[in-house]
Amino acid sequence: MIPQERVKALNLKESRRGSYVLYWMQASQRTEYNHALEYAITKANRTNRPVVVYFGVTDHFPEANERHYHFMLEGLREVKSSLNEKGIRMIVWRTSPPLGAVQLSKTASLVVVDRGYLRIQRKWRRYVAQSLECPLIQVESEVVVPVQTASPKEEYSAATFRPKIQKKLDSFLHPLKENHPKVDSLQLYFDSFDIEDPEKAISALDIDKSVKKVKNFHGGTTEAKKHLENFLRSKLDRYEELRNDPTKECVSNMSPFLHFGQISPLHIALRVSETDSPGKDAYLEELIVRRELSVNFVFYNRNYDAFDGLPEWAKKTLKEHEKDPREYVYTLEELENAETHDPYWNAAQREMTLRGKMHGYMRMYWGKKIIEWSRTPENAFKTAVYLNNRYELDGRGPNGFTGVAWCFGKHDRPWKERPIFGKIRYMNANGLKRKFDADGYVAKIR
Repeated sequence: MIPQERVKALNLKESRRGSYVLYWMQASQRTEYNHALEYAITKANRTNRPVVVYFGVTDHFPEANERHYHFMLEGLREVKSSLNEKGIRMIVWRTSPPLGAVQLSKTASLVVVDRGYLRIQRKWRRYVAQSLECPLIQVESEVVVPVQTASPKEEYSAATFRPKIQKKLDSFLHPLKENHPKVDSLQLYFDSFDIEDPEKAISALDIDKSVKKVKNFHGGTTEAKKHLENFLRSKLDRYEELRNDPTKECVSNMSPFLHFGQISPLHIALRVSETDSPGKDAYLEELIVRRELSVNFVFYNRNYDAFDGLPEWAKKTLKEHEKDPREYVYTLEELENAETHDPYWNAAQREMTLRGKMHGYMRMYWGKKIIEWSRTPENAFKTAVYLNNRYELDGRGPNGFTGVAWCFGKHDRPWKERPIFGKIRYMNANGLKRKFDADGYVAKIR
């Protein structure tokens, strides 16, 4: 049973006779623990219709490049194979996702879509809702607790958000039962963009190809589950103690897969909850409270990707210290090429550009130093968002935007005032050295 809080009608159109139920897959790129897919199958089975799944690959998703597309296409290839095994046809079109959804809806009785929180994702859904002649039902599957159920407003910090979401957890921490379609849709024919070979598919796309795929991560649910099981088996027990030490690699590596919807946060939460590990509570705090706080931020704050989206106290204190002397000021090119005087920052930047994922603790230090080395706080914010979105596999999403904003005071409190930072939390290289072998981290990234 899918909780009603996950389900929302996006228009008021009446159901009609159609050839199939269409699931417009966008944010939830998986077949396991996908509430939108299960909802579509249930509705189709009740009316004895097949399910058709559609995914639109656009050449123009904001700030996406070859690195992101390759990881996504690897995952979509697995989705298509998995749906085939269920007897469900998947159509991939190289087109604007909402335009393709509208086109395919013309012979559908109902359209189901998963939920996305970014500005562009919400815009797509509004357009489709207004354009369809049949119902559009949104089913939320990318958080454990639906965003508006967790809180009706933008939260100040984890401290204000935590008690609210914890009150709701028991209602949503339940396994999702998988259904099988009664009617096979594989006999239905549609043209489709070939994604069997991601390299070949990439060559056909008119996208930014200047940032290449990474070698250490491959997309897809199977890969995500391998990382998860390795984490549960070998790392979770030490997670609370070692998660902030980038030389120990005691993290789950779930963020790229969560970003593309290739694994369900509910599935991860349930697997972690089943354990008796001493690291369980610390990890669930990150997965549920912190991650879903980031969703709260981008959902309720229209300026989530801009300096204007920061708390008033943070903007005020940074602007008051805008004219403070800087010992170092670096250009975007120098930062992008890791050409600063700081070996620890350079290592963090190289980790991101080479591997597509920077250790979380180093990402905090990385962002703080961009503030220190930029002429204005607004310029620093733009630089951090640009670099994070360009190179991180989990950039361009709630976690990425919130991670950058945190460096500038979001979800934090005022600290002791100092030059450049004002009352924003400060970090320095000596702090890194007290926590872990910072020079060992540099050696590891070379």
